[in-house]
Amino acid sequence: MSVRRVTLVVGLALYGLLWVLAANGASGLIEPLVVPLVLAVVVALGVALQRYMGIAPRSSHFREPPDEPEP
Repeated sequence: MSVRRVTLVVGLALYGLLWVLAANGASGLIEPLVVPLVLAVVVALGVALQRYMGIAPRSSHFREPPDEPEP
């Protein structure tokens, strides 16, 4: 597994653990835990709306560094 995938799994597990704690009485955690869910829904709806309207996604503007000759 790649580091990216392991980090994603660990992050989701930690997020799930925090939701379990919030469900078992730590009600102060609910508001901060809802924020990422709301942001994810807003971004997903924005992407879906762009696809529905036929707007092409922006392309990345990364530039490759010029190849330097070996000495």
